Amino acid sequence: MVKKTAEQKAAEALRYIAAKGAADPGDLEPFLTDTNQSIRAVAATNPHADAEILDRFANDKFWGVRLQVVSHANVSQATLRRLLEPDTPKRGVVHHAARAKLEERGVVFGAEGMPEEAA
Repeated sequence: MVKKTAEQKAAEALRYIAAKGAADPGDLEPFLTDTNQSIRAVAATNPHADAEILDRFANDKFWGVRLQVVSHANVSQATLRRLLEPDTPKRGVVHHAARAKLEERGVVFGAEGMPEEAA
């Protein structure tokens, strides 16, 4: 693996600070495609992130970013439901965290591990 240059490290540090300090959901949009997974995860924890931007971060290919989305106070119920994995063998930490958050919000799960639909 190629080591990062001092300039690359400095640029990442500035992006990390910007992701953490963004004061508006629109300011977080550039971080959706940041090359650094940890910077995307920090952006997903920003308290100014709204449900819409969190839903977009929920598409991240790395589970660590999706897990930050699940733990955010502003995450929508629709996003949490979308992060559930219907295929039992594929369920992982994101599914279980989303389920726990949905259960905290009063969603009832059936025997198959998916939410029961309201009657």
